[in-house]
Amino acid sequence: MTETYTVTRDAPLRDLNTLRVAATASRLVTVGDAGALPAALASSDLRDRPVLVLGEGSNILFASDFDGVVLRPAWRSVALADDDGRTAVVRADAGFGWDTLVDWTLERGLPGLENLALIPGLVGAAPIQNIGAYGVEVREFIESVEAWDRQGSEAMLLEASDCAFGYRDSVFKREPDRWIVTRVHFRLDRERAPRLDYAGVREELATAGRKEPTPSQVAEAIRRVRRRKLPDPALIGNAGSFFKNPVVPATLAEQLQAGNAGMPAFAAGPASRKLSAAWLIEACGWKGFREGDAGISAQHALVLVNHGRASGAELLGVARRVADSVERRFGVRLEPEPRIVGAAF
Repeated sequence: MTETYTVTRDAPLRDLNTLRVAATASRLVTVGDAGALPAALASSDLRDRPVLVLGEGSNILFASDFDGVVLRPAWRSVALADDDGRTAVVRADAGFGWDTLVDWTLERGLPGLENLALIPGLVGAAPIQNIGAYGVEVREFIESVEAWDRQGSEAMLLEASDCAFGYRDSVFKREPDRWIVTRVHFRLDRERAPRLDYAGVREELATAGRKEPTPSQVAEAIRRVRRRKLPDPALIGNAGSFFKNPVVPATLAEQLQAGNAGMPAFAAGPASRKLSAAWLIEACGWKGFREGDAGISAQHALVLVNHGRASGAELLGVARRVADSVERRFGVRLEPEPRIVGAAF
Protein backbone atom coordinates (compact mmCIF):
# COMPACT_ATOMS: atom_id res chain seq x y z
CA MET A 1 0.00 0.00 0.00
CA THR A 2 1.11 3.57 -0.76
CA GLU A 3 -0.54 6.93 -0.35
CA THR A 4 -1.81 6.87 -3.93
CA TYR A 5 -2.86 3.27 -4.56
CA THR A 6 -3.90 0.15 -2.71
CA VAL A 7 -3.67 -3.50 -3.74
CA THR A 8 -6.11 -6.24 -2.66
CA ARG A 9 -5.43 -9.89 -3.48
CA ASP A 10 -8.14 -12.35 -4.57
CA ALA A 11 -10.70 -9.57 -4.63
CA PRO A 12 -14.43 -10.36 -5.02
CA LEU A 13 -16.05 -8.40 -7.86
CA ARG A 14 -19.77 -9.11 -7.39
CA ASP A 15 -20.42 -5.69 -5.84
CA LEU A 16 -18.26 -3.97 -8.46
CA ASN A 17 -20.33 -4.85 -11.55
CA THR A 18 -23.95 -3.91 -12.15
CA LEU A 19 -24.87 -7.37 -13.49
CA ARG A 20 -24.01 -8.61 -9.98
CA VAL A 21 -21.98 -11.52 -11.33
CA ALA A 22 -19.80 -13.29 -8.78
CA ALA A 23 -16.17 -13.28 -9.95
CA THR A 24 -12.74 -12.83 -8.44
CA ALA A 25 -9.75 -10.78 -9.56
CA SER A 26 -6.23 -11.88 -8.77
CA ARG A 27 -5.46 -8.26 -7.82
CA LEU A 28 -7.69 -5.24 -7.29
CA VAL A 29 -5.83 -1.92 -7.45
CA THR A 30 -7.53 1.32 -6.47
CA VAL A 31 -5.54 4.31 -7.71
CA GLY A 32 -6.16 7.71 -6.15
CA ASP A 33 -3.98 9.76 -8.49
CA ALA A 34 -3.36 9.31 -12.20
CA GLY A 35 0.25 10.22 -11.56
CA ALA A 36 0.61 6.98 -9.59
CA LEU A 37 -0.26 4.76 -12.55
CA PRO A 38 3.35 4.23 -13.75
CA ALA A 39 4.53 3.17 -10.29
CA ALA A 40 1.51 0.94 -9.70
CA LEU A 41 1.77 -0.82 -13.04
CA ALA A 42 5.54 -1.24 -12.69
CA SER A 43 5.40 -2.78 -9.21
CA SER A 44 6.69 -6.33 -9.01
CA ASP A 45 3.29 -7.65 -7.91
CA LEU A 46 1.46 -6.20 -10.95
CA ARG A 47 3.75 -5.62 -13.91
CA ASP A 48 3.46 -9.02 -15.58
CA ARG A 49 -0.30 -9.36 -15.24
CA PRO A 50 -3.08 -8.34 -17.66
CA VAL A 51 -4.86 -5.15 -16.64
CA LEU A 52 -8.60 -4.43 -16.76
CA VAL A 53 -9.81 -0.92 -15.97
CA LEU A 54 -13.12 -1.02 -14.08
CA GLY A 55 -15.14 2.06 -13.23
CA GLU A 56 -18.70 1.52 -12.02
CA GLY A 57 -18.85 -1.87 -13.76
CA SER A 58 -21.95 -0.88 -15.72
CA ASN A 59 -20.72 -2.05 -19.11
CA ILE A 60 -19.03 -5.37 -18.43
CA LEU A 61 -19.86 -9.07 -18.13
CA PHE A 62 -17.50 -11.35 -16.22
CA ALA A 63 -17.85 -14.75 -17.86
CA SER A 64 -15.16 -16.12 -15.52
CA ASP A 65 -12.72 -15.03 -12.84
CA PHE A 66 -10.05 -12.57 -13.96
CA ASP A 67 -6.47 -13.74 -13.46
CA GLY A 68 -5.03 -10.27 -13.64
CA VAL A 69 -5.20 -6.74 -12.27
CA VAL A 70 -8.52 -4.92 -12.00
CA LEU A 71 -7.68 -1.24 -11.82
CA ARG A 72 -10.16 1.25 -10.42
CA PRO A 73 -9.59 4.97 -11.15
CA ALA A 74 -10.37 7.05 -8.05
CA TRP A 75 -9.09 10.47 -9.13
CA ARG A 76 -12.16 12.69 -9.40
CA SER A 77 -11.59 16.39 -10.14
CA VAL A 78 -13.42 18.58 -12.67
CA ALA A 79 -12.71 22.15 -13.73
CA LEU A 80 -13.21 24.75 -16.44
CA ALA A 81 -9.94 24.72 -18.36
CA ASP A 82 -10.89 27.54 -20.73
CA ASP A 83 -13.88 29.85 -21.21
CA ASP A 84 -14.11 32.64 -23.78
CA GLY A 85 -17.76 33.42 -23.03
CA ARG A 86 -18.95 31.61 -26.14
CA THR A 87 -17.49 28.14 -25.63
CA ALA A 88 -15.76 26.48 -22.71
CA VAL A 89 -13.49 23.50 -22.20
CA VAL A 90 -14.38 21.26 -19.27
CA ARG A 91 -11.58 19.03 -17.98
CA ALA A 92 -12.90 16.00 -16.09
CA ASP A 93 -10.97 13.17 -14.48
CA ALA A 94 -11.65 9.55 -15.43
CA GLY A 95 -12.99 8.73 -11.96
CA PHE A 96 -15.60 11.50 -11.93
CA GLY A 97 -19.22 10.28 -12.16
CA TRP A 98 -20.74 10.75 -15.61
CA ASP A 99 -24.23 11.85 -14.55
CA THR A 100 -22.68 14.17 -11.97
CA LEU A 101 -20.69 15.76 -14.80
CA VAL A 102 -23.87 16.30 -16.82
CA ASP A 103 -25.37 18.32 -13.96
CA TRP A 104 -22.05 20.11 -13.29
CA THR A 105 -21.96 21.43 -16.86
CA LEU A 106 -25.63 22.42 -16.94
CA GLU A 107 -25.31 24.30 -13.65
CA ARG A 108 -22.61 26.42 -15.31
CA GLY A 109 -24.69 27.22 -18.36
CA LEU A 110 -22.99 24.74 -20.66
CA PRO A 111 -25.55 22.66 -22.60
CA GLY A 112 -24.81 19.67 -24.81
CA LEU A 113 -24.61 16.66 -22.50
CA GLU A 114 -28.25 16.75 -21.38
CA ASN A 115 -29.37 13.95 -23.73
CA LEU A 116 -26.74 11.73 -22.12
CA ALA A 117 -28.17 12.16 -18.63
CA LEU A 118 -28.44 9.11 -16.35
CA ILE A 119 -26.06 6.97 -18.39
CA PRO A 120 -24.31 4.95 -15.69
CA GLY A 121 -20.55 4.92 -15.32
CA LEU A 122 -17.59 7.23 -14.95
CA VAL A 123 -16.18 9.90 -17.25
CA GLY A 124 -13.30 7.65 -18.28
CA ALA A 125 -15.69 5.19 -19.90
CA ALA A 126 -17.38 7.85 -22.06
CA PRO A 127 -14.76 8.04 -24.84
CA ILE A 128 -13.99 4.32 -24.68
CA GLN A 129 -17.57 3.39 -25.49
CA ASN A 130 -18.41 6.62 -27.31
CA ILE A 131 -21.54 6.64 -25.18
CA GLY A 132 -24.72 7.80 -26.84
CA ALA A 133 -28.44 8.16 -26.22
CA TYR A 134 -31.46 10.00 -27.58
CA GLY A 135 -29.81 11.14 -30.80
CA VAL A 136 -26.50 12.31 -29.30
CA GLU A 137 -23.02 10.76 -29.07
CA VAL A 138 -20.34 12.01 -26.71
CA ARG A 139 -17.77 12.31 -29.50
CA GLU A 140 -19.60 15.48 -30.61
CA PHE A 141 -18.22 17.23 -27.53
CA ILE A 142 -14.84 15.60 -26.90
CA GLU A 143 -11.92 17.85 -27.80
CA SER A 144 -9.17 15.55 -26.55
CA VAL A 145 -8.46 12.62 -24.24
CA GLU A 146 -5.55 12.15 -21.87
CA ALA A 147 -4.46 8.52 -21.52
CA TRP A 148 -1.60 6.41 -20.24
CA ASP A 149 -0.03 4.45 -23.08
CA ARG A 150 1.09 1.10 -21.63
CA GLN A 151 2.81 0.25 -24.89
CA GLY A 152 5.07 3.30 -24.82
CA SER A 153 5.00 3.79 -21.03
CA GLU A 154 4.08 7.46 -21.39
CA ALA A 155 1.22 9.87 -20.89
CA MET A 156 -0.43 10.87 -24.17
CA LEU A 157 -2.89 13.54 -25.30
CA LEU A 158 -5.07 12.27 -28.13
CA GLU A 159 -7.06 14.79 -30.16
CA ALA A 160 -10.61 13.73 -31.02
CA SER A 161 -9.48 12.89 -34.55
CA ASP A 162 -6.96 10.42 -33.10
CA CYS A 163 -9.59 8.54 -31.09
CA ALA A 164 -11.17 6.77 -34.11
CA PHE A 165 -14.67 7.18 -32.73
CA GLY A 166 -17.40 4.98 -34.18
CA TYR A 167 -20.79 3.69 -33.10
CA ARG A 168 -20.11 2.56 -29.49
CA ASP A 169 -16.47 2.29 -30.47
CA SER A 170 -13.07 3.98 -30.24
CA VAL A 171 -9.36 3.27 -30.39
CA PHE A 172 -9.49 2.78 -26.60
CA LYS A 173 -12.07 0.03 -26.95
CA ARG A 174 -10.22 -1.65 -29.80
CA GLU A 175 -6.90 -1.58 -27.92
CA PRO A 176 -7.93 -2.12 -24.27
CA ASP A 177 -4.55 -3.56 -23.30
CA ARG A 178 -2.78 -0.41 -24.45
CA TRP A 179 -4.76 2.59 -23.22
CA ILE A 180 -5.88 3.75 -19.77
CA VAL A 181 -8.01 6.88 -20.05
CA THR A 182 -7.06 9.36 -17.32
CA ARG A 183 -8.89 12.60 -18.23
CA VAL A 184 -11.29 13.91 -20.87
CA HIS A 185 -11.56 17.44 -22.28
CA PHE A 186 -15.03 18.49 -23.47
CA ARG A 187 -15.71 21.61 -25.56
CA LEU A 188 -19.22 22.92 -24.94
CA ASP A 189 -21.08 25.89 -26.44
CA ARG A 190 -22.99 28.26 -24.20
CA GLU A 191 -25.68 28.64 -26.88
CA ARG A 192 -26.97 25.40 -28.35
CA ALA A 193 -30.33 24.38 -29.74
CA PRO A 194 -31.82 21.40 -27.86
CA ARG A 195 -31.86 18.02 -29.61
CA LEU A 196 -35.46 16.87 -29.21
CA ASP A 197 -36.11 14.82 -32.32
CA TYR A 198 -35.61 11.40 -30.73
CA ALA A 199 -38.78 9.39 -30.12
CA GLY A 200 -40.35 10.04 -26.74
CA VAL A 201 -38.41 13.16 -25.77
CA ARG A 202 -40.81 15.80 -27.10
CA GLU A 203 -43.75 13.82 -25.75
CA GLU A 204 -42.21 13.70 -22.28
CA LEU A 205 -41.54 17.43 -22.33
CA ALA A 206 -45.06 18.16 -23.58
CA THR A 207 -46.53 16.08 -20.77
CA ALA A 208 -44.53 18.20 -18.31
CA GLY A 209 -45.74 21.40 -19.98
CA ARG A 210 -42.29 22.37 -21.27
CA LYS A 211 -42.86 24.18 -24.57
CA GLU A 212 -39.41 25.81 -24.62
CA PRO A 213 -37.40 23.60 -22.28
CA THR A 214 -34.09 24.56 -20.75
CA PRO A 215 -31.20 22.11 -21.06
CA SER A 216 -31.72 21.09 -17.43
CA GLN A 217 -35.39 20.37 -18.11
CA VAL A 218 -34.37 18.24 -21.10
CA ALA A 219 -31.99 16.30 -18.85
CA GLU A 220 -34.74 15.66 -16.31
CA ALA A 221 -37.12 14.52 -19.06
CA ILE A 222 -34.47 12.12 -20.36
CA ARG A 223 -33.99 10.74 -16.86
CA ARG A 224 -37.73 10.14 -16.45
CA VAL A 225 -37.90 8.32 -19.78
CA ARG A 226 -34.86 6.18 -18.96
CA ARG A 227 -36.20 5.23 -15.53
CA ARG A 228 -39.48 4.08 -17.07
CA LYS A 229 -37.86 2.12 -19.89
CA LEU A 230 -34.85 0.53 -18.22
CA PRO A 231 -34.68 -1.60 -15.06
CA ASP A 232 -32.78 -0.14 -12.10
CA PRO A 233 -29.47 -2.02 -11.49
CA ALA A 234 -29.97 -1.39 -7.77
CA LEU A 235 -33.08 -3.58 -7.92
CA ILE A 236 -32.10 -6.17 -10.52
CA GLY A 237 -28.67 -6.89 -11.94
CA ASN A 238 -28.20 -5.55 -15.46
CA ALA A 239 -25.74 -3.65 -17.65
CA GLY A 240 -28.29 -1.54 -19.52
CA SER A 241 -28.55 -2.15 -23.24
CA PHE A 242 -26.71 -5.40 -23.88
CA PHE A 243 -26.80 -5.34 -27.69
CA LYS A 244 -25.87 -2.63 -30.18
CA ASN A 245 -28.48 -1.55 -32.68
CA PRO A 246 -27.27 -3.23 -35.90
CA VAL A 247 -26.39 -1.06 -38.89
CA VAL A 248 -27.25 -2.74 -42.21
CA PRO A 249 -27.36 -1.78 -45.89
CA ALA A 250 -30.43 0.25 -46.76
CA THR A 251 -31.52 -2.38 -49.30
CA LEU A 252 -31.57 -5.08 -46.61
CA ALA A 253 -33.48 -2.83 -44.23
CA GLU A 254 -36.11 -2.18 -46.91
CA GLN A 255 -36.45 -5.91 -47.61
CA LEU A 256 -36.92 -6.66 -43.92
CA GLN A 257 -39.44 -3.88 -43.47
CA ALA A 258 -41.44 -5.14 -46.44
CA GLY A 259 -41.83 -8.51 -44.76
CA ASN A 260 -42.20 -7.33 -41.16
CA ALA A 261 -44.90 -4.77 -40.50
CA GLY A 262 -43.92 -2.15 -37.98
CA MET A 263 -40.17 -2.79 -38.06
CA PRO A 264 -38.42 0.53 -37.37
CA ALA A 265 -35.31 1.63 -39.26
CA PHE A 266 -33.37 4.87 -38.97
CA ALA A 267 -30.98 6.62 -41.33
CA ALA A 268 -27.33 5.81 -40.58
CA GLY A 269 -25.62 7.32 -43.59
CA PRO A 270 -26.52 7.58 -47.27
CA ALA A 271 -26.75 3.84 -47.87
CA SER A 272 -27.17 2.39 -44.37
CA ARG A 273 -29.95 1.98 -41.84
CA LYS A 274 -29.90 1.33 -38.12
CA LEU A 275 -32.35 -1.29 -36.91
CA SER A 276 -33.79 -1.54 -33.42
CA ALA A 277 -32.16 -4.48 -31.64
CA ALA A 278 -34.94 -4.35 -29.05
CA TRP A 279 -37.60 -4.75 -31.76
CA LEU A 280 -35.75 -7.69 -33.32
CA ILE A 281 -35.33 -9.42 -29.95
CA GLU A 282 -38.94 -8.88 -28.93
CA ALA A 283 -40.13 -10.12 -32.31
CA CYS A 284 -38.29 -13.37 -31.59
CA GLY A 285 -40.20 -13.75 -28.32
CA TRP A 286 -37.37 -13.15 -25.84
CA LYS A 287 -38.78 -10.24 -23.85
CA GLY A 288 -39.37 -11.41 -20.29
CA PHE A 289 -37.58 -14.74 -20.85
CA ARG A 290 -36.08 -16.36 -17.76
CA GLU A 291 -34.06 -19.51 -17.26
CA GLY A 292 -32.95 -19.93 -13.67
CA ASP A 293 -31.73 -16.49 -12.64
CA ALA A 294 -30.60 -15.46 -16.14
CA GLY A 295 -33.00 -13.75 -18.48
CA ILE A 296 -34.19 -10.82 -20.57
CA SER A 297 -35.98 -7.94 -18.92
CA ALA A 298 -39.77 -7.85 -19.14
CA GLN A 299 -39.38 -4.07 -19.09
CA HIS A 300 -37.06 -3.77 -22.12
CA ALA A 301 -36.03 -6.51 -24.54
CA LEU A 302 -32.54 -5.05 -24.97
CA VAL A 303 -31.58 -5.65 -21.34
CA LEU A 304 -29.97 -8.87 -20.09
CA VAL A 305 -30.83 -9.36 -16.40
CA ASN A 306 -29.58 -11.32 -13.42
CA HIS A 307 -32.48 -12.18 -11.13
CA GLY A 308 -30.16 -13.18 -8.32
CA ARG A 309 -27.32 -15.68 -8.61
CA ALA A 310 -26.85 -16.23 -12.33
CA SER A 311 -23.25 -16.83 -13.32
CA GLY A 312 -21.56 -14.86 -16.06
CA ALA A 313 -21.45 -18.02 -18.20
CA GLU A 314 -25.23 -18.49 -17.80
CA LEU A 315 -25.93 -14.88 -18.77
CA LEU A 316 -23.62 -15.15 -21.74
CA GLY A 317 -25.38 -18.32 -22.81
CA VAL A 318 -28.74 -16.54 -22.89
CA ALA A 319 -27.26 -13.62 -24.82
CA ARG A 320 -25.78 -15.96 -27.43
CA ARG A 321 -29.11 -17.75 -27.88
CA VAL A 322 -30.88 -14.43 -28.36
CA ALA A 323 -28.37 -13.34 -31.01
CA ASP A 324 -28.57 -16.70 -32.78
CA SER A 325 -32.36 -16.59 -32.99
CA VAL A 326 -32.34 -13.05 -34.38
CA GLU A 327 -29.80 -14.05 -37.01
CA ARG A 328 -31.81 -17.12 -38.02
CA ARG A 329 -35.02 -15.14 -38.44
CA PHE A 330 -33.78 -11.85 -39.86
CA GLY A 331 -30.28 -12.57 -41.17
CA VAL A 332 -28.89 -9.84 -38.93
CA ARG A 333 -26.13 -10.53 -36.41
CA LEU A 334 -26.33 -8.73 -33.07
CA GLU A 335 -23.16 -7.61 -31.31
CA PRO A 336 -22.84 -7.09 -27.56
CA GLU A 337 -22.32 -3.58 -26.23
CA PRO A 338 -20.61 -4.44 -22.91
CA ARG A 339 -17.09 -5.81 -22.70
CA ILE A 340 -17.07 -9.56 -22.08
CA VAL A 341 -14.24 -10.77 -19.87
CA GLY A 342 -13.14 -14.40 -19.94
CA ALA A 343 -14.91 -15.48 -23.14
CA ALA A 344 -15.56 -14.53 -26.73
CA PHE A 345 -19.14 -13.73 -27.69
